[in-house]
Amino acid sequence: MPGEGEAPAPLPADASTGGTAAPEPENASAGEDWATRYKYLLADFENFRRRIEREREMISRQALAAVLRELIPIYEAFGHARKAGERADAAIGKGFDLIEQEWRRFFQREGVTPVAVIGAPFAPEEEEAVAETSADPEHPDGTVVEIVQQGYRFPGGLIRPAKIVVARSTASGPESSTPKASREASP
Repeated sequence: MPGEGEAPAPLPADASTGGTAAPEPENASAGEDWATRYKYLLADFENFRRRIEREREMISRQALAAVLRELIPIYEAFGHARKAGERADAAIGKGFDLIEQEWRRFFQREGVTPVAVIGAPFAPEEEEAVAETSADPEHPDGTVVEIVQQGYRFPGGLIRPAKIVVARSTASGPESSTPKASREASP
């Protein structure tokens, strides 16, 4: 017990407040500032992590598109060789068919799909009209009549636009003399 003239004993230190019994008002606002800064920093880091992940996916899709852009002409040249081989020898034609099946499986796994379809409406965002021809009952105005070069898309976007001939009610360009391409040659 303290005596009469003695000051009261100090209160025991509280471990949760860093050794002081009660925080001072200045220290309380500084702690709140640090907590706020921490929350903002944490949110910024999470946004950064998400942005990096999106950029990584975009770069991956762009790299895949570049590879596919290089492979498609090889695939198309193979299709021309297959047609010539079928005329020359049935066994060679059978071999080409097996290789073509593998190409198709590869494109299917990667999500590559052909763009142009004969009889479908002209889609300028995916097709390039290289010629026009007169519309008829089989091919109404504004539809694809012929595929000169197939275009391809995949989940990351358009790889290459299709080159097509479009039916017009009043043809302003010369009639196309290229042979009709078929859906057979596309993946």
